[in-house]
Amino acid sequence: MLKVLAAVCVLCGIAIGLVLLEKYVGETTPASADEAGPVLVDIPTWVNEQLKERVYAAARGHGENPRLDEDAALSVQRNITEQIAWLDDVKVRITSGRLCIEGRWRKPVALIKSGLYKFYVDAEQVALNYVPMPSLTIVQVTGLPLVTAVPPLGKVWHRNDLAAAIKILDRLDRMDKSLTPDRPLLREIDRIDVSNFKGRQNSNDSHIILYSKDNTEIMWGAEMGAWQRHLESTDEEKLAKLYHYYETYGTLSGGVKYINLRDPRDKIPLPIDRY
Repeated sequence: MLKVLAAVCVLCGIAIGLVLLEKYVGETTPASADEAGPVLVDIPTWVNEQLKERVYAAARGHGENPRLDEDAALSVQRNITEQIAWLDDVKVRITSGRLCIEGRWRKPVALIKSGLYKFYVDAEQVALNYVPMPSLTIVQVTGLPLVTAVPPLGKVWHRNDLAAAIKILDRLDRMDKSLTPDRPLLREIDRIDVSNFKGRQNSNDSHIILYSKDNTEIMWGAEMGAWQRHLESTDEEKLAKLYHYYETYGTLSGGVKYINLRDPRDKIPLPIDRY
């Protein structure tokens, strides 16, 4: 009888110990909402924590983590689609006990400012709300008339002058990846001005001008594909001149007042030309 009582006491002690241990672990281990909540998959390296958190906030509906069922997945997908312009073609699936969020990320390529308001556009001219992106090279586009008529976020801003600026920036980006991957020329470009696009202010002046970080003018000229109508250097010649100058001096701030890419007869300017 005594042996039976002793065994019962031992078993009770073990049970009580397990309960106390479980309670201790539950109290000392932080319950992270992210461990049970939605998770982003296939995220580009340039997407920062602030942008991720905006997606998670939209997924949670600014409340608790959603349930793990198809209705909840559809609700999360709808919230992100409606609230987050940065993600396109959003899909939310239940995988391994988690709500997994995937989609095509829109990468900003240009910054637009209108008074105190600023926003990005991607390569397709879709408007994106401003989030600091220090890891990306994003060039400001200036000289857009009626810039106060800004587009709704997530919508395409149909503008020919903006499209012309983005086309040049995209070409510079591709040249950087091919010729100067370790020292991108685009990092030295501060803004691209299209105020004289198609010569709307003065047909004789450069239609598009880029400015370096130290305000050196880079006279690009007409929009890409229109060089022949204005008797300018070809687009390829303009790019060759610009990158030859950059490789020769190691910077676009080489002491010149301007760099003229328009005239097919011009040579690359030397620093002494400023004077």
